[in-house]
Amino acid sequence: MAAHLKILIVTDAWAPQVNGVVRTLEITARDLSALGHTVRMITPLGRRTFPMPTYPEIRLALFQKRALTREIREFAPDAVHIATEGSLGLAARKICRKHGIAFTTAFHTRFAEYVHARFRFVPESLVWRWLRRFHAPATAVMVATQTLKDELKGHGFKHLRLWSRGVDTERFHPMAERLPYAGPIWLTVGRVAIEKNIEAFLSLDLPGTKVVVGDGPARAALSRRYPDAKFLGPLTGGALVKAYAGSDVFVFPSRTDTFGLVVLEALACGLTVAAYPVEGPRDVVGPGVEGGAQVAVLDGDLRKACLAALALRQNPMAPTPRAFAESRSWRACTLQFLRNLAVEPDAD
Repeated sequence: MAAHLKILIVTDAWAPQVNGVVRTLEITARDLSALGHTVRMITPLGRRTFPMPTYPEIRLALFQKRALTREIREFAPDAVHIATEGSLGLAARKICRKHGIAFTTAFHTRFAEYVHARFRFVPESLVWRWLRRFHAPATAVMVATQTLKDELKGHGFKHLRLWSRGVDTERFHPMAERLPYAGPIWLTVGRVAIEKNIEAFLSLDLPGTKVVVGDGPARAALSRRYPDAKFLGPLTGGALVKAYAGSDVFVFPSRTDTFGLVVLEALACGLTVAAYPVEGPRDVVGPGVEGGAQVAVLDGDLRKACLAALALRQNPMAPTPRAFAESRSWRACTLQFLRNLAVEPDAD
């Protein structure tokens, strides 16, 4: 691969959205630039957008084919990465196929489960077929974990390559200041939507205070149903770090996330983790991951996992979550991304 690359990244997920996909792409773009590459982001910002049905917080940039064709021609990228399967991703895919431009993709989101959760009449098999067709022409389909790679292979996906996730331990770190609520403080961070299974956390019988950071279509209903919980809305920067570091245990109730970047962020801030033993948490802090069982508890009974994670946090002999997080660097992930860009189209 050339020493200096012009890399075009196309994504429908971008600020003001706050989620793992956006953070991953922001950090990757920044790290690629630090390595001497030129990165151009094609995002919905500055374009005419429309609210996504059932999820108005997400804005879709439609009718962008002509503009994208011009932008791609002017930038003349050495590599194109299509990060999402939304309207911009679809337009970029069509342009690349028309002009014979090789591109890579990434599988960030379990759309089959998400679509089925919102529209029960849509079979998951239909969405899987569409996703397989979307990613089929890519020279590499990047996935965050080996578990997801094996699953997608079972669904007929080809050219799968690992692209893991890291954590910025300079940005996310422990602090002495605690959140001003009765302890112990149980925190979850993420999109407040049905697919994140946040109600499974809020309904638990736990001492202390439950805190939710994030926004989404389910926030209003859940805040009414669980008035004792603290809904802080979307936080970024220092406010997000204070929310992490000022809590006791990070609870990750999702059963559908492909990774869970927030888990690493919480560990970097010194929290132990409670989660279900499912893909995502299992790959990041599961029993098979070195040190994982010492900083997290995965259990089909989420309340049991929470209480055990709190005991782990209070054990002075247990390894620190911070040390675990420090072994996961973003630079290694960026180098993986670069290697994946160089995969030949017929490789498998």
